[in-house]
Amino acid sequence: MKTRQASVRNLHQVYQRWRGVPYRFGGVDAEGIDCSAFTRTLYQEVYGMELPRSTYEQVTLGRPVSKKELQPGDLVFFRTGRTRHNGVYVGDGKFAHASSSVGVTISRLDNVYWRSRYWQARRLLDEQ
Repeated sequence: MKTRQASVRNLHQVYQRWRGVPYRFGGVDAEGIDCSAFTRTLYQEVYGMELPRSTYEQVTLGRPVSKKELQPGDLVFFRTGRTRHNGVYVGDGKFAHASSSVGVTISRLDNVYWRSRYWQARRLLDEQ
């Protein structure tokens, strides 16, 4: 349990450093960042893991997990029209992501918009 609590704390600490950074398609830094780059950065800073750059590559990683089995650190994926979106589950039904409308933020999975676009989740981390 200690590991999971530390992981959640670290996820929130890294999120706080990026919070409010504007969304920019193709962006990878504090000037602007897109969803897959934010997920990649969060994973690098919290877990020391290198993820591929694109959502399409990230969705092939790890193993699928059901929505009800989500644990902090799991990647969550959404179908948003012609594109795909992703973020990192941080617990309590919430995920951190780079939103095209508000930049880096935390949203609820049960939010009307995200609930209707939820696609799948992947677990990259060993059981904690």
